[in-house]
Amino acid sequence: MSLATKAIIGITFLAIAHCIVYAQDEGDDDPKGNVNWGLPISAPLNPTAQFVNLGLGTTAGFGYNFTRRHAVIGEVMWNHLFPTNGALNPLRAALQNPELRGRAIGTYLIGGGGWYYRNAHLSQKVTTGSNITCNPTWLWWGFSCESGSVTANQTIGSSGSHSIGVNGGFGFTARVGEAPYRVYVESRYHYAPGRGISTQLVIVTVGIRY
Repeated sequence: MSLATKAIIGITFLAIAHCIVYAQDEGDDDPKGNVNWGLPISAPLNPTAQFVNLGLGTTAGFGYNFTRRHAVIGEVMWNHLFPTNGALNPLRAALQNPELRGRAIGTYLIGGGGWYYRNAHLSQKVTTGSNITCNPTWLWWGFSCESGSVTANQTIGSSGSHSIGVNGGFGFTARVGEAPYRVYVESRYHYAPGRGISTQLVIVTVGIRY
C-alpha cells in the first residue's frame, strides 16, 4: 500500500443531458425519473498529472426527465488517485525515508457545475525545515510558501481544499433487456480551481442507467 493517497469528490448538480435516440422496443421507455451508477477511470491532465497517476472510483446519480431528450441529473463522484514518484520525492528527502510511500442506441451531451473537495493524505506527518525552495509539489500536498520558500515548521499529515467547479462531456447508451434499462459509456472533463493547484481530470465511466 502506498504512503500517500489522493481523493477527489465531486457533487454535480443541474447537469443537462441531451439524448439522441433511435429505434423502439417494449416497456416503459419514457419514465419521469432516472438513476445511474458507474465505475469511472480517471486520467489526470496537467497540472494535476504532475502529482497523480490514473485513478479509479465510483459515481451515482438520479434526476428528473423533462422530455425524452432533456433531464436534470444530480450526481456524486468519488475518485482514488495514486501519487507519482515526483510528488513524493521531496517529502522522502525531507524525511530521509525512501519508503514514503432507450431506445436501442443513444448519444447524449452532459454538463454542469458542482462542489469539489480534494483531500491529500500521508501515512506519516511531514514537518518542514527552513530554506526549502517552494515548488508546486509542496502546494499540492497542502503546504504554504512565502517569498519563494516553503514556510518553515509546518507539520502536515493531511490537507483538504474545496471549490466550485464545472464539467462537461458526452456519452453513448445501448438497450439491455426490457426498457428502460441501458448500459452507458461516458467521457467527461472536470475542472475545479484549487489552492495553488487546480484539479483537472478526464473521466471515462462505464455503468448502468435506468
